[in-house]
Amino acid sequence: MDFEYILWTLVSCTFFMGLVAWISYQKTKGAVDTKDGYFLAGRGLTGVFIAGSMVLTNLSAEQMIGLNGSAYGFNMSSMAWEVTAGVATIVMALVFLPKYLSGAFSTLPEFLSNRFDEGVRRMTVVLFMVGYGLITIPSILYSGSIAVLQLFDVPALLNLNYSSSLVVTIIAVGLIGSIYAVFGGLKAVAVSDTINGIGLLIIGIVVPLFGFAALGDGSVSDGIAHVLNNHTEKLNAIGSPTDPTPFGTLFTGMLFANLFYWGTNQYVIQRTLGAQNLAEGQKGVLLSGYFKLLVPFMMMLPGVIAFHLYGGELQSIDLAFPTLVKDVLPVYMSGFFLAVLLGAVFSSFNSLLNSAATLFVLDVYSPALKRPATDQHLIKVAKIASVVIAVFSFIVSPLLQYAPEGLFQIIRIFTGFYNIPIIAIVIVGLFTKRVPPIAAKLVIILHIIVYALLKFVIDVDINFIHIYGILFVAEVGLMLLIGHYAPLASPWHYHPHSKVDMTPWAYAIPAAITLFAGIILIYITFSPLGLVDGGSPLYLPLVATVVVAAALLCRLSLRRWSQAYRKALHWNEDG
Repeated sequence: MDFEYILWTLVSCTFFMGLVAWISYQKTKGAVDTKDGYFLAGRGLTGVFIAGSMVLTNLSAEQMIGLNGSAYGFNMSSMAWEVTAGVATIVMALVFLPKYLSGAFSTLPEFLSNRFDEGVRRMTVVLFMVGYGLITIPSILYSGSIAVLQLFDVPALLNLNYSSSLVVTIIAVGLIGSIYAVFGGLKAVAVSDTINGIGLLIIGIVVPLFGFAALGDGSVSDGIAHVLNNHTEKLNAIGSPTDPTPFGTLFTGMLFANLFYWGTNQYVIQRTLGAQNLAEGQKGVLLSGYFKLLVPFMMMLPGVIAFHLYGGELQSIDLAFPTLVKDVLPVYMSGFFLAVLLGAVFSSFNSLLNSAATLFVLDVYSPALKRPATDQHLIKVAKIASVVIAVFSFIVSPLLQYAPEGLFQIIRIFTGFYNIPIIAIVIVGLFTKRVPPIAAKLVIILHIIVYALLKFVIDVDINFIHIYGILFVAEVGLMLLIGHYAPLASPWHYHPHSKVDMTPWAYAIPAAITLFAGIILIYITFSPLGLVDGGSPLYLPLVATVVVAAALLCRLSLRRWSQAYRKALHWNEDG
């Protein structure tokens, strides 16, 4: 690789990352000296920062590489994980978030302790900590390091073999990423995420444009025409049973997997728990849902373009995006791209690190103390915990290269051990009053046993997303049965004691309706009704019907539903 190219890339990357770090430092000076300041950004995050941080926490190298690789090797069916997340953000914004903020909770296990007991709290903390420590944090580091290796040929640069280069890259990426989380707390993470989010948006627009230009011999419009008229099956988001994401899974386990991720996963919802008020929290959550609608265009179209440029020549589908970037992106943008890529990796890594430390300090260490601890002491313990977790992840991450099932399969399998029981427990906890703690504990234990049997012993021939749905229904049913036959002696009562203004955003429901309409429109467009196989004469009438229906529902919501929703929230707030 050309030395000047590498030098320019590293220098410009360092400049952009240094700029982000400086802005984050200026925005957080003196803001992380208290417990709420470190863990919840002083409960002062606005909608833009919440949205930017939630999106960058979610989107990392594994999405950049994996989604484009899926589009290159298969079709657009895997966009389901991203686009349908909008439904989960709607539920989070309108239902879960008001409950979390009115109770002034710092962590999800704290809410579960309030609803059930300390035993349920400890069990969920163990699930989160094991999942974060063994799988999620190491996989973020590993996938980010793989992306850097593929894009910039680190082994040749350092004259090391692949495994040694991977270890060096993991440590370098991890150390830099740890600095934000360990020394800056949540607000530094949120500020840096938002700035990197702007960079990701720019890259997401620029890479497809340069790709279309390369495909069209310098003409973007010719490149677009080529994609729209050749191999249009690549644009199909309606997955068949043999595709990576069958369409039917949207209506079973995927709904609950996304609801877990966007409504109960600590390292994602921690941004919303730090909201300035309910309105800003709702703006941030719904805005992140709108951003997810752009993912097919930003993180899957480049894979389709790569297919048209390279055919099936690439050694691995995961090489589609890095190869396209290397071939079409101008040299002067290489450092900016690396900064954005690493920013996305750092975001997911340090968000997980900050949340893992939060769970340990607020749900394990602090309750175990026999005496009250000062905020400064808790922050010090959190920083030590972050360092320990980071070092542990440096050790585990390189081992993932030896996993025969592959990185993404491992993430899917092991996330299944804790996502469904947690979302089942939260939903039952929110909407029932007599289901006892033993029901939640039994569900957690049984889920781990049954899921392990289905995945490792019996190995049933059912898509794992459908298994999510089946287990969710079974576990909710079991909890309700226990609540019916062995209910709490006295019903649980929700006791609001919010620390922020709980007035909802006036346009929350219209924004939710428009977001849902956007999801439907994207699926109509990337289907045989739209861009696939010449489309259908029904396409424009269907689009018009969805737009008109959304407009009418928005008008109705502003006149009636929003007012009723506001009254319902205040009624709950008043007990």
